Amino acid sequence: MSLACGIQLPVQSQSTVYAEPWEAAAGPEDLVAVARAADLAGFDYVACCDHVAVPRRLAAAMSTVWYDPVATLAYLAARTERVRLLSHVAVVGLRHPLVTAKQYATLDHLSGGRLVLGVGAGHVREEFEALGVDFGRRGAVLDECLDALRAALGPEEFPEHHGKLHDFRGLGQRPRPAQPLVPVWVGGSSPAAVRRAALKGDGWLPQGDPRERLPGQVERIKRLRGEAGLAGRPFTVGAITEPLYVGRPAWDVGRRTLAGPPGALAESLRAYRAMGVDQVQVRFRCRSRSELTDQIAAFGADVAPRL
Repeated sequence: MSLACGIQLPVQSQSTVYAEPWEAAAGPEDLVAVARAADLAGFDYVACCDHVAVPRRLAAAMSTVWYDPVATLAYLAARTERVRLLSHVAVVGLRHPLVTAKQYATLDHLSGGRLVLGVGAGHVREEFEALGVDFGRRGAVLDECLDALRAALGPEEFPEHHGKLHDFRGLGQRPRPAQPLVPVWVGGSSPAAVRRAALKGDGWLPQGDPRERLPGQVERIKRLRGEAGLAGRPFTVGAITEPLYVGRPAWDVGRRTLAGPPGALAESLRAYRAMGVDQVQVRFRCRSRSELTDQIAAFGADVAPRL
């Protein structure tokens, strides 16, 4: 089985952990150009992140640039043709599940069934407090939101859910998603997040796990799903690769970057498949939009076919 590849989009989130200097002055057309390049290169998905607001204490590291994922993915859906649209990740506990379902069902409907709903618990206390959500119970909130979203994104026009936090029935929502089942991938690498992904998700999105930690996480997911009687159901295991550069860079791309000819990159990335990973999320080192789109094209033409 081949290894699918997706890309976390630049520009729409600009944490100092990964943003390149050119992104600070970039805008919508740069974002579109990158998404279209990924679409043309055969990438499986494009992804964007979610933060409603960033507190001053974290702004220097995280920045305050975080485009809304629903608006951004809808904008890009209209400018692309086949690439899937992933929220990586939506902090769904910040919003009522009926609101979240309405937004993402509409996105799936308008895009012709290209949505992958990636969800996570969140980590910014002030964000929760400002929106009136209990930060200390965010894991439990996410668990119930997942159950509520399963109901609200299903085929029923009048979904029904009865939980401790949310209770709804007899309220119609249209349009319905184009997909019979919207895939839900759960993000996070804590023991609670991995368990949540295994038992409640259709896939797992790790958060910064190095390669050497992945086999243990994958084995735990398999064990949890087997014990719950879920082993035979489809499940997508993801990974985030090291920063990449296709070819021999003429500038300092950093010691952690995986750089070299296509064959060498492909050989290194194939190791993820051997660990039980189904899809990898990549990000390329680049000094400009044009260098990034060139990297995406080169990866699609010369690396991805070898995976």
